[in-house]
Amino acid sequence: MVLLHKRLTFVATVYFILASMSLVAQTPDFSKSLFDKYDTYKETAITHRRFKHKDLVPLIQKLPFEKQVAGKSFEGRDLYQIKLGNGPIKVLLWSQMHGDEPTATMALLDIFRFFQAKNDGFDELRQSILANTTLYFVPMLNPDGAERYQRRTATEIDMNRDALRFQTPEGALLKKLQDDLKPEFSFNLHDKNTRYSAGKSGKQATVSFLATSFDVERSWNPTRTRAMQVICSMSEALQNFIPGHLGRWNDEHEPRAFGDNVAKWGSSLILIESGGYKDDVEKQFIRKLNFVAILTGLQSIAEKSYTNYTLATYEALPNNERYLFDVLIRNAAFDYKGKIVIKDIGIDLIEKNTKNATGFTIKSVIEEMGDLSTFWGIKEIDATGLQVRPLVDFPDLIKAHALSKEVIQDKDINLDEQANFVLAKGNEVKYVILNGQIK
Repeated sequence: MVLLHKRLTFVATVYFILASMSLVAQTPDFSKSLFDKYDTYKETAITHRRFKHKDLVPLIQKLPFEKQVAGKSFEGRDLYQIKLGNGPIKVLLWSQMHGDEPTATMALLDIFRFFQAKNDGFDELRQSILANTTLYFVPMLNPDGAERYQRRTATEIDMNRDALRFQTPEGALLKKLQDDLKPEFSFNLHDKNTRYSAGKSGKQATVSFLATSFDVERSWNPTRTRAMQVICSMSEALQNFIPGHLGRWNDEHEPRAFGDNVAKWGSSLILIESGGYKDDVEKQFIRKLNFVAILTGLQSIAEKSYTNYTLATYEALPNNERYLFDVLIRNAAFDYKGKIVIKDIGIDLIEKNTKNATGFTIKSVIEEMGDLSTFWGIKEIDATGLQVRPLVDFPDLIKAHALSKEVIQDKDINLDEQANFVLAKGNEVKYVILNGQIK
């Protein structure tokens, strides 16, 4: 009788596992279709990063969803909350708490268009999300910063370091929303430096994730574990489109940061950091990746399919590292009074806002020289057999490019200066580097 009971228990356990596997297999994976059909939903009114609050407001006001002005920025700009769905699981998503991090704001506009569509093959996905979750969106939480295209608020406070004092009205609003809504999940949507690499590699960390730590010990509890599992569903989807370009943000506890405190306050906090991708200056491709990732994450929350993932999957994501320069020139020869020295040159390109922060110029800087064999460049030149020469050695080149006196450096190529020089073989010019740009 005991043996029979054990056999029945074993059969029941196997049946449960198989049934669960069958249920998982039946969960539709919409990520590839979302990626393929993305252009159908892209909000074409905004196609560049430096859009302003005045560009965003008309798009929000015409949305057919429940919306309200939840608060105002320090300079009096309206902070909107948009609500979708009527399910039991509350999810709060906010973007651009740093004014110069707009990628996810653009993706949220695309997601709003997605939820207005129908009869496109995604009705089942929309129904699942809207029936099981209630979504609260706060796009562009820092409009004053966006106006200046700067990280900080109008009061020069980093809002993401204001989760203890609440000196910014925008940060105080975010805390109020957390207290009032008590969301089970929260999405904290950011951009990051484009020179972060996915681990120790030459690949940019295009999208990175983090389940934020709620204490100094970086402990795990059910709240943080749920965030990690949702991240696994999103990263798995994006691996189809950017293999090797996904990363994991540093989980060192920052007691002043909203992400860490939201996790402490009981909401599963999912941090998304949008980095760089080659030749995607305005981050339109990364915007598309955000669109797919966020909808995939919302599906996994709505259907609770995230429960199938383990910590091992999360920990397999490589850490964000700093192994990239914008331009890396390898094996370049320098002539020091007749002695040839071989050095690599690491160049970074830094954006500077133009007037009213509607555009930008590039200022290059030679960040490092020497043996950079353990680093990579987003763009690279193998200068083996080529010598670094100053522009002043090539008067015809100066005339052809109409170069100003500020660009024409003296004979020394130094650290912390603009990258303006020539790579030549004898007197034959092979590459011209003007302000870090390869000509």
